[in-house]
Order: sequence, then C-alpha cells, then structure tokens
Amino acid sequence: MTSLNLTAVQFAAERKSAEVTDWAARLGWVAGLIVFVAVVYWLMRQGWKWRGNLQSGLPPLAPVPDEPGPARLTLTGRYHGSTTAGQWLDRVVAHGLGVRSLVELTLTDAGLHVVRPGATDFLIPADAVREARLDKGIAGKVLAEGGLLIITWEHGGTLIDSGFRSGTAAEHGAWVAALNHTNSTTEGAR
Repeated sequence: MTSLNLTAVQFAAERKSAEVTDWAARLGWVAGLIVFVAVVYWLMRQGWKWRGNLQSGLPPLAPVPDEPGPARLTLTGRYHGSTTAGQWLDRVVAHGLGVRSLVELTLTDAGLHVVRPGATDFLIPADAVREARLDKGIAGKVLAEGGLLIITWEHGGTLIDSGFRSGTAAEHGAWVAALNHTNSTTEGAR
C-alpha cells in the first residue's frame, strides 16, 4: 500500500459515528424557553393593566354620533395610539386608546370622528382639539420626519397626543391646516 492509501485507511478507522442527541436535555431547554416567554408575556400584560389602572381617572370617550353631519375631510389609514401630550413614550391605554388599529377619520363641524374596526370608536369634539402637527414618532412607532399626523386634544383635563398615519402621507398637510384653523376658530369663539 502507498502511504496515501494507508492514511485514508487509518482515517476511516478513526472516524466515529455522530453522538446520539440527548432528547431529554433538548426538550428541557425548549420547555424552559417556553416558560420564559410565557412569564415575559404575563409581565407585559400585567404592566398594561397596571398602566390602565393608573389612568382610570380619565372619563369615558365621547361616542361617534349616528348622524355626523357633512364631512370636511376624510382619511383612511392607521391609528398608532395615544400618549400624554409632550411625552411621546407615555402611552395612554385607558378606554382602548392604546390599541393600534386601522382607522377612518372624518372631520366635521362636531369634531373628529375616529372609527376603528376591532377597537372602540370615539369622537374628539371640535372644542377639545388644541393643535395638529406632523411628527416622526409616538410610543412604539417611529417614522420619517413628518410621517405621522399628531393631534393634541383635551379629555377630562388631560392633554392627549393621538398619532395617525394616512395611506397617502401627502394628506397630512391638509389635516394640519384644517385642524389648526378649527382650533383658532374655536379659541376665538370662547
């Protein structure tokens, strides 16, 4: 035999089969991971409930009227949540304001009708609107500069920022102008 063949034979003799998987240890790790994820989920849910309890002093939201009146502007897009005004990470979860959803906004003389499939619909009365602006983020959602329509409104003595994003971001400017005009008109009427 040549030395090359001899080396190949020695290598073949030294090869061992792969070790058998220790299924008990593997299943133990998987079970531990599942328990860990369940505990983290439970803690997050408890935190959400705790935040809701802290905000329980917020009065119920005004319902959307059956006859809203003529629409001045409409928007279809996403509702990204509400925060305490000026605190873009302090999410408001009371009365379903923390639930992200699709949204249909309608601006009428009565105010802003927020219709959310799968979540609570509500009305932001025209006299409660304080300002509208374009921004880049709200609790858990960050977009390009000016990608989010933020509406600041007062509810039960608390200023709230609500974030919306239209399917067509070019619509946001018209909403800012219309809501700030409505705000200046109602401020002058007081």
